[in-house]
Amino acid sequence: MERGLYDSLRVAEWFVANTDRESGASITHLKLQKLMYYAQAWTKVLLGKKLFDSRIEAWMHGPVVTEVYHRYKSHSYHELPIPDEAPDLDTNVEFVLSEILRVYGKYDAKYLEELTHQEDPWIEARNGLPLEARCENEIPLEKMEEFYRKMNEENS
Repeated sequence: MERGLYDSLRVAEWFVANTDRESGASITHLKLQKLMYYAQAWTKVLLGKKLFDSRIEAWMHGPVVTEVYHRYKSHSYHELPIPDEAPDLDTNVEFVLSEILRVYGKYDAKYLEELTHQEDPWIEARNGLPLEARCENEIPLEKMEEFYRKMNEENS
């Protein structure tokens, strides 16, 4: 079984540390969850590797990495504090994560939540549950890879 390149908390810390707050960008717990989801999907599509091992679940407000949720939930909807230093990651991984920030990081958390709600991996994992229903179903990496690979090919 393929192992993830990094611990999910290390990837989350990279996003929190590398959000360009001087440009007016901010990162909340909800936004971080969506960035983690897109990072896992696009790392698999672009590098052929699993970024982290943690499950991504199809929660009411979109995809959630549970370890990251528990680490940052005390911040509620407030901006996450800047860590003392950013973790070093592989150059190719940092390139993908930087692209995630460039493409998705300009949007607020609610926009990203709505975006994930329109995409097949989250919809299929919810399996027809009403939006307000609690759900811990996993969003399979294979479904994410398939969906975003197709999107990548259509946009190439």
